[in-house]
Amino acid sequence: MTEKSHGERRTGLLNGFAAYGMWGLVPLFWPLLKPAGAVEILAHRMVWSLAFVLVALLITRRWAWAGELLRQPRRLALIVVAAAVITVNWGVYIWAVNSGHVVEASLGYFINPLVTIAMGVLILKERLRPVQWAAVGTGAASVLVLTIGYGRPPWISLCLAFSFATYGLVKKKVNLGGIESLAAETAVQFLPALGYLLWLGSSGDSTFASEGAGHAALLASTGVVTALPLVCFGAAAIRVPLSTLGLLQYLAPVFQFLLGVVYFHESMPAERWAGFALVWLALSMLTWDGLRSARRAAQIRAGLTAPRTATEGQVHSAATRAQVPSQAQVASQAPVPGSGTGEASQLNSGVVEA
Repeated sequence: MTEKSHGERRTGLLNGFAAYGMWGLVPLFWPLLKPAGAVEILAHRMVWSLAFVLVALLITRRWAWAGELLRQPRRLALIVVAAAVITVNWGVYIWAVNSGHVVEASLGYFINPLVTIAMGVLILKERLRPVQWAAVGTGAASVLVLTIGYGRPPWISLCLAFSFATYGLVKKKVNLGGIESLAAETAVQFLPALGYLLWLGSSGDSTFASEGAGHAALLASTGVVTALPLVCFGAAAIRVPLSTLGLLQYLAPVFQFLLGVVYFHESMPAERWAGFALVWLALSMLTWDGLRSARRAAQIRAGLTAPRTATEGQVHSAATRAQVPSQAQVASQAPVPGSGTGEASQLNSGVVEA
C-alpha cells in the first residue's frame, strides 16, 4: 500500500469516527432545545437541514442529479416514501431522548442490522446462512426478554429499527448520494414543516422567537447537526472498505447506550442487561460471519484477477470450493458485517441518521 493510499485510508477512518461519534453523541444535543417539543424540533430540523444542504450544493455546484430525478416519477415517489419514513424515525428518536428513553432508543440501532436481514428474507426473498439465522433467532429472543423486562414491547426500539431498515431499502432503490438524498427528502418535508412552524407562531406556541436568540440559534443548528455527519460519512465511504464501515456503525449505538446509562442515569435492571446481552451476542455472530465471508470473497476476487499462471480448470475449482459462482456475484454480494446476503446486504450501509 502506498503512502498516499495510507493517507487516504487514515483520512477515511477519521471521517468515519467523526460521523459515528457525532451520531453517537447527539442525545446530548436534543435536550438543549427544550422547552421546544419534539414536533417543533422535528419541523425545525427539516427546514434548517434543507437550508444547510442547499448551501452545500451551491458551493459544490452539484445540481445535475436534480434534473434527472425530476424526470423520473418512480424515483420521485420513492423519495416521498423515504421522506415519510425518516420523518417517523427522526420524530420518535427526538421524543425518546427528550422523554428519558435514550437506552431504549440505542437498542433500536443495535437491532437494526437484524431487522435489515429479516426484511431481506421477507421482502427480497433472500436466503440466509446458518449463522445469520441463528443471529436473527437470538435477536428475536432478546426482544422477548426485553418485553418481559419492560412490561411491554420495546416499541421505541422496534419503531426506530423498522423505520430505518425501511428507509435503507427505499434509499437503495433511489440510489442517490447522502447530501443529494437529504436535499430531496427535506425538500419534500419543507412545506409541511414550514406550515406547521408558521401555524405554531401564529398561535403563540412557538419557542423560536420567545426563548431568546440562543435558543433560536440552537434550533437553527439542527440543520448542521443533521447534515455534517453525512458529509463525514460520505468522505469515509469512498476511502475505507464497507466491512470497516460495518464495524464502525456500532460506535453510534454504543455511545448512545453509554450516555443513557452513565450520563442520563437511566435504569438498567437485570432483565434489561440480559436482553441487551442477547442483542450483542447476535451482533457478534453477524460480525464474525460477515468478516469471514468478506475475507473469502476478497480471496476469490484476488484469484480471479491474478495473472493466468494457473489453468482455467484450477480457477474454476477454487471458485467451486468457495461456493461462489462468479466474480460479479462476489462483488455484488460481499456483505457488510451485521447484514444479510445479496441485495439486503447493501441496505445496511452503516448510516445512522439519529
